[in-house]
Amino acid sequence: MSQKSYNNTPTLYVVPTPIGNLDDMTIRAINILKEVDVIFSEDTRVTRNLLNYFEIKKHLVSLYKFNEQESSLKMLEYLKDNKNVALVSDRGTPVLSDPGNLCTKNVIDAGYNVVSLPGATAAIPALTSSGLDASKFLFYGFLNSKSSQRKKELEKLKKVEYTIIFYEAPHRISSMLNDLYSVFKDRDVSISREISKKYEEIYRGKLSAVIKEIGEPKGEYVIIVSGNEEVVNYDDITIKEHVALYIEEGYSEKDAIKLVAKDRNIAKNEVYKEVKLFSGK
Repeated sequence: MSQKSYNNTPTLYVVPTPIGNLDDMTIRAINILKEVDVIFSEDTRVTRNLLNYFEIKKHLVSLYKFNEQESSLKMLEYLKDNKNVALVSDRGTPVLSDPGNLCTKNVIDAGYNVVSLPGATAAIPALTSSGLDASKFLFYGFLNSKSSQRKKELEKLKKVEYTIIFYEAPHRISSMLNDLYSVFKDRDVSISREISKKYEEIYRGKLSAVIKEIGEPKGEYVIIVSGNEEVVNYDDITIKEHVALYIEEGYSEKDAIKLVAKDRNIAKNEVYKEVKLFSGK
């Protein structure tokens, strides 16, 4: 069902905040924060500093990863009381690898407006300054913090033909890049840190070289990775050998059969029969 965004009914405004340089705060974002009745904030201390800088006085309510359901109920109470609400994260655009997805869904399901303002985000400037193909890309955000799970995620992504955008924290950047190299091999990358700040730095080149160049980890990282350009031809291997390749990569037989069926554009049953025929089962 369609919904007019600007119909003078209670609204949740999703408001981006600067990721470093405070001059990136838009005039519209400042005005919305001045006009709303309450602001839901990932960290009220961080938001209070931002509001003080722009001389904004407003009631703040905490909304972070582990209290989002409870806080979204409070948000709905404000909206039911005909109040306008803003949602901000510590830096950048809320919802993108930040809290907010659950509360925006709940607000929409309750029939209220959600209006998202354009503004600061780390992904886009990192992409447009990378020199890599920006015509088609996949935003993935943070991978799993555990290496074993992270590699499984990367295995599922390694055949993506588009540029991929990852986020990573400084204390995990080294292990993440090593896992990336292990699965994706030596692709072209661009790795940005401290975007929009005085010490902004971008590492560009082959992944193997960039891993050696990155020094002491500081700040949040955005990793831009070129898409898979390898042309895979399965004509020279049997269906059973094809399934075995995926099993060697850590997939279950069931998942391997699904992937082979997709690669060869044939029915899963056809792959299953071929595998069972040669296994004698």
